Amino acid sequence: MIVTVVEVHVKPEHIDAFIEAVRENHEASVKEPGNMRFDILQSAADPTQFLLYEAYESGDASKAHKETPHYNKWKDTVGPMMARPRKGTPHKVICPVDRSQW
Repeated sequence: MIVTVVEVHVKPEHIDAFIEAVRENHEASVKEPGNMRFDILQSAADPTQFLLYEAYESGDASKAHKETPHYNKWKDTVGPMMARPRKGTPHKVICPVDRSQW
């Protein structure tokens, strides 16, 4: 399993439009083969900060996500909304070991 945490900082005037676009991407992403989770989090302290928590069964499934039409639409739509470039950090899962716990 591979988990990527993506940090996104959005310009204040684009928060609502970003949420709409990221929800659309989320709804399609959770239907992808190999997707285990696709969570969208907004900071309680700073509403311009978002985290995307993406869990895929494999690196290949994660890579395939970045080739989907909905991902490319999202990337093109939200790029101008960002206060700075997004940062994706891959993580190794320690727990849970048993995928059925997801």
